[in-house]
Amino acid sequence: MDAHTLALLLVIMLLRGGFLLINGFDLIGDESYYWDWSRQPDWCYYSKPPMIAWLIGAFTWLLGDHTFTVRLPALVLGTVFLGFFHATAKAFYGARGAAMALLLVLATPINVLANFLMTIDAPLYCFWMMSVYYLRRALFDKQARAWLWAGFASAAALLSKQSALILPLMLLIFLSLDGQRRPLLKKEFWLYLLPIILAAVPILWWNQQHDWVMFGHSKSHFGNHEPVSLVKHLQWAGDFLLYQILLVSPLLFVLVVISSAQAALNFKHLAAEQRFLLLMGPALLLGVLLLSVLQKAQGNWPMPFYFTGLILLVGNWLAGAWKTALKYGVALGLAMVLLTYSLPIVLQVFKLQNSAFDPTKRFNSWQELAINVHFERLISLPNPENTFVVALGHRYLASELAFYLPDHPKVYRYESSGLVTSQYEVWSGPQAFIGKNGFVIGETPAEGLPAELKTAFENFRFLAQIPNPSKPNSPYYLYLGENLKFWPETVRPALVKEGYAPSEN
Repeated sequence: MDAHTLALLLVIMLLRGGFLLINGFDLIGDESYYWDWSRQPDWCYYSKPPMIAWLIGAFTWLLGDHTFTVRLPALVLGTVFLGFFHATAKAFYGARGAAMALLLVLATPINVLANFLMTIDAPLYCFWMMSVYYLRRALFDKQARAWLWAGFASAAALLSKQSALILPLMLLIFLSLDGQRRPLLKKEFWLYLLPIILAAVPILWWNQQHDWVMFGHSKSHFGNHEPVSLVKHLQWAGDFLLYQILLVSPLLFVLVVISSAQAALNFKHLAAEQRFLLLMGPALLLGVLLLSVLQKAQGNWPMPFYFTGLILLVGNWLAGAWKTALKYGVALGLAMVLLTYSLPIVLQVFKLQNSAFDPTKRFNSWQELAINVHFERLISLPNPENTFVVALGHRYLASELAFYLPDHPKVYRYESSGLVTSQYEVWSGPQAFIGKNGFVIGETPAEGLPAELKTAFENFRFLAQIPNPSKPNSPYYLYLGENLKFWPETVRPALVKEGYAPSEN
């Protein structure tokens, strides 16, 4: 990487770091949820491999449990991603192509969010791009050590999200279709695969110990579990397309899809490097677009597939295609990026904060709620430090309270269905607090409380009602359970073939 590019990336990182410091947004539910994971390091978790928890845990161990600290890994990983993305584009299309590719990826709103929110996307994107870079070096520059580096990068991607298994699968397809490089399947491919297998072993071992809960969760996202009308299929597809347009920007999304489809139709006539780019992203993107018509698809599923799609698009641009369209695409994308960064100011100027037009509402209520809850703990509980906390309803309530309450307590979650639907049910309940009191919070009024929860305590009574900052018509109710007698057991998903409905994406 030349000095000018490095300086540019450092400037971008500093600007983004400034935004992290001053934006004032609370953690979203997934961020606090993964932070709660990080407090109990493990080889795997309910819905994802452990990388997200390890990274957050490392940064908070060094710098403390702060909103900025939780998000700092995303900033670092995002900068590393940009470096490898630029290097990959340069390896394929030279300095001019790399500069254009970097401009394109910076013009996508998803690149803003991936450097701001510490979710599984940040490590996945970074390690995915590293894998593509080293595979390119191994395949086309014949660098022997690059096979192992690519394997380590893909192993890190697998530890970030299970979908990274697509990387060795697509490499296998590429090598099988390329007669000149097919002999690499005898040795080099296995050298690449070795770190991935080693990374998979603890994930498999953990799942074997926990009724294969992560695999059950992943399986639940595929297929339709009941008959679905044509209107519903079209609605799903429309929602998915809207998600792509907003995260990639409208014109860039269209151009990537068109160039990907053209490459797929012309696959036999593509050079080996273009085939590799197609298989490492655009072909998968086209597959997910088709899947979104057949079933409900999560909007973030295809995001890693756009990276080589953008590089492939740059190749077309260098060949003389899409000159004007890309110019407008970059301009529109950058405008959307600037709007994303300026949202706090725009919302304040136009007095749209907490309105129906405020897309940041879910960032702004948790700290306020935690302050209200903490106040009630202090005035209502005779011995709050010895009273465990239980959250009812969505897992986000448990994780956000755990993060924003001043003492960062361990918050337990009561799942009324009795099934394992989040990491909180994988962990043990508050059995260690038998004989002690529980502080219970949820949106459920007294008459709707599960009978089994109330009978788990010797006495159970209402304490107070506090406002819900994000939903004024749905207040939170606070209860005190005195003298815990037992904690209701959960049913493992392996024992519940029907009706198991994980709540995570």
